Amino acid sequence: QVQLVESGGGLVQAGGSLRLSCTISGHTSSTYYIGWFRQAPGKEREFVATIRRIGGYTSYADSVKGRFTISRDNPSNTLYLQMNNLKPEDTAVYYCAASTSYSESFPSEYAYWGQGTQVTVSS
Repeated sequence: QVQLVESGGGLVQAGGSLRLSCTISGHTSSTYYIGWFRQAPGKEREFVATIRRIGGYTSYADSVKGRFTISRDNPSNTLYLQMNNLKPEDTAVYYCAASTSYSESFPSEYAYWGQGTQVTVSS
């Protein structure tokens, strides 16, 4: 089992920045990717970014490339998402997730999920 706990969400004006954190515990050696997804009201959960646990390869959704940066601190088992130049369309609940498969961006391939943290961007 893997446990994930997000923090760092909040309300920010358009153009502002936020950094999300995700503390990971449990049997982390079983995971391949750890990443971020988001879900806006009335929409499906969508991929934001992911990082390979070994090697550090990263992948981003086109909508956030150049604005968001995913990183991890292995000693503290913490995943981060630095979000800059936020837009109202970034408003969503953001989830941290861990995958035990080689799939990067399909939510169904991620077996472990945090409870989510709300990000609201005002215009």
